Amino acid sequence: MANANVRVRFCPSPTGNPHVGLVRTALFNWAFARHHGGTLVFRIEDTDAARDSEESYEQLLDSMRWLGFDWDEGPEIGGPHAPYRQSQRMDIYQDVARKLLDGGHAYYCYCSTSELDARREAARAAGKPSGYDGHCRALTDEQLAVYRTEDREPIVRFRMPDEPITFTDLVRGELTFTPENVPDYGIVRANGAPLYTLVNPVDDALMEITHVLRGEDLLSSTPRQIALYKALTELGIAKSVPAFGHLPYVMGEGNKKLSKRDPQSSLNLYRERGFLPEGLLNYLSLLGWSLSADQDVFSIDEMVAAFDIKDVVPNPARFDLKKCEAINADHIRRLDVKAFVEACGPWLKAPHASWAPEDFDQAKWEAIAPHAQTRLTVLSDITQNVDFLFLKEPVEDEASWNKAMKEGSDALLRTARAKLESADWTSPEALKAAVLAAGEEHGLKLGKAQAPVRVAVTGRTVGLPLFESLEVLGKEKTLSRIDAALAKLTA
Repeated sequence: MANANVRVRFCPSPTGNPHVGLVRTALFNWAFARHHGGTLVFRIEDTDAARDSEESYEQLLDSMRWLGFDWDEGPEIGGPHAPYRQSQRMDIYQDVARKLLDGGHAYYCYCSTSELDARREAARAAGKPSGYDGHCRALTDEQLAVYRTEDREPIVRFRMPDEPITFTDLVRGELTFTPENVPDYGIVRANGAPLYTLVNPVDDALMEITHVLRGEDLLSSTPRQIALYKALTELGIAKSVPAFGHLPYVMGEGNKKLSKRDPQSSLNLYRERGFLPEGLLNYLSLLGWSLSADQDVFSIDEMVAAFDIKDVVPNPARFDLKKCEAINADHIRRLDVKAFVEACGPWLKAPHASWAPEDFDQAKWEAIAPHAQTRLTVLSDITQNVDFLFLKEPVEDEASWNKAMKEGSDALLRTARAKLESADWTSPEALKAAVLAAGEEHGLKLGKAQAPVRVAVTGRTVGLPLFESLEVLGKEKTLSRIDAALAKLTA
């Protein structure tokens, strides 16, 4: 059911290459917004000057565009709640922190790190929760005066309510957090810099976000944020508390949570290997959601039409690279040939291609493309599959040569050459018949007979359909390469 009032946000930090867990979060938010005809707010959380970089910011925008995600408010577009970079909103956070202090929802905490550590250790030893113990919640004027004479720089803490917080998670159902497990927490550092615990909910409130869809790792911070939203509502800063949905963990090797350090988590890896955005997103959508029990491959439009956050399962999802590749291969085969030819373009040029630019033949590429399209897992596979067409000599793969060129291969190649020379070169079937006839003369079935021909012409034992490849390569080059192989065999 369409609901134009739906407002969701995707708010990454510009710290390094985006990872697939982040992309899955962006996908579910984008699909949810598009399904409901709502608004996707793209916001950049760049308050960590030590880790954030302009290069990573540009990477994020480029990644969103490559994936096909459009946004309704945010960088390069603007909107009624600009600016959309937290580093440009510091005055807003300072003003909100001041209002929280004035309204009694927050207070100054003068505890030093060593004092906090000592009290936490004592709480643990006594078998009690080791969170903040409320030491500065109700300081007297005398205590405040002492702390100020000691030149202590206080942080600002949010005052949590002394009652359980219950909410209904869109993925996990009703959840309750008790006060002893959600202590008062810091929202502003001693140097005045606002913390994520403040800026994230404040931006959501001011940007009127209705649904927060994010990773399960942030679930423990949700009761704190709900309490802050309620305080912001009392102060007239927020209109309401958004609904929360926490997406399941994505697990990697060894059943551990997939992290940025895992090679298969890097979005750049998939771009460099030549995954289609549609294929990658199709697979990532299956990490916690499905279109139907018997359909794993579908278009992004089909996903948007069917997507409901209530259908996301809470159980951890395991990232399976082989399945991701298989789904991408299906999407490659779904392309029309013209789109496939265009998509492969970058992998037919330097630095991927090993042939000279002037040796590339567009007509030959377009002729072989339909046969190549059925064989690829990722687009980068195309380079090795078609290099025999554009290199002056085929790649010499020693293992392939040793496997195919058995005793008697020279005699077979001579017979095959003779039959190919007189064959009809406008028909792959005629070329197949010529090699089949050569094999029969030597007591070999087609599979055994074509192996030496394939290696002589393409350099490898595995590749595109052989007889279509010979037709595209042409009679002159094919016979010349068989001659070269014969010369090598008899050397």
